[in-house]
Amino acid sequence: MNSIDDFVLQLSKKRNTSVIKNPYLDPALANNLNAYLRAIDQLRYKPILLVGEALGFKGGKLTGIPFSSGQIFQRFDHPFLKSLRSQITLDVIESENTATIMWDYLTEKQVTPLCWNAYPFHPHPKGNKHKNRAPTTKELASGARYLRKLQSIFQPEVIVGVGNKGTVCAQRAFPNHRIHAVRHPSYGGKAEFIAGLNQILD
Repeated sequence: MNSIDDFVLQLSKKRNTSVIKNPYLDPALANNLNAYLRAIDQLRYKPILLVGEALGFKGGKLTGIPFSSGQIFQRFDHPFLKSLRSQITLDVIESENTATIMWDYLTEKQVTPLCWNAYPFHPHPKGNKHKNRAPTTKELASGARYLRKLQSIFQPEVIVGVGNKGTVCAQRAFPNHRIHAVRHPSYGGKAEFIAGLNQILD
């Protein structure tokens, strides 16, 4: 078993709770993530690692892929998304604001980063799987362990925290590595998010 297969297998062992949904219990979504990570690996360069907060109920929870939604695969003409379309299964096509802002920017710049989250599952309020909540301190600590495993596979030289939770988790996971921080694009942060990434990419 290669390192990507093992990584996805470890994710798929996390059980659902009343406040956590693990999409990777669904083999189709675990396969989507595997295809995504393999496609990143096939780029044959060390990608920029973008660390967000958690899977959203309209986005990664439904696709299995961080910073994505079903709609971005239909809407954007990014070569990476186009190459991935035939390799993944999308049963539900939703639009998700953060994913849309992210891939609008990445399509314009023709950049393909490695996208991940501080907490790689979907945290939600008790009994309501159709809403997002912020990961707890304990969840961020567990997320840092997955983040270190991902870093060992891809060896990114540039790590960017997208929003406070992503930045804190990356700093915890890699205390000896410089962590860039950009504003999360949601809740009116789009302009600052774009400006922050422009500064890093330039």
